[in-house]
Amino acid sequence: MTKEEKHLWYDFLRICQFRFRRQELIGNYIADFYCDKAMLVVEVDGSQHHEPDALEYDLKRTEYFNSLNIEVLRFTNIEVSKNCEGVCETILSTATKRVEFVNKQNQLYLK
Repeated sequence: MTKEEKHLWYDFLRICQFRFRRQELIGNYIADFYCDKAMLVVEVDGSQHHEPDALEYDLKRTEYFNSLNIEVLRFTNIEVSKNCEGVCETILSTATKRVEFVNKQNQLYLK
């Protein structure tokens, strides 16, 4: 894990009310962090993700995750370093909404 990924993991995700796992294999891709209950992937991207090949690869990954009804949140290393509190608030808010959405979807499916 990068310094920023470690910061996010040790200072928030590992103690978050929603259980996240690190380096989760989903299909042929590895997500930085994944919450099964919220069907939410959190990615922390370094500068290499701005290269054309990396942008294309990330788009394909996101499309694949979305096809499984998994939402993807992307943050840059700089965002995590300079605004970790805001990043954590966004993750918590999104996870809360996603859990509600997933639960509703499951209830509809079971009817």
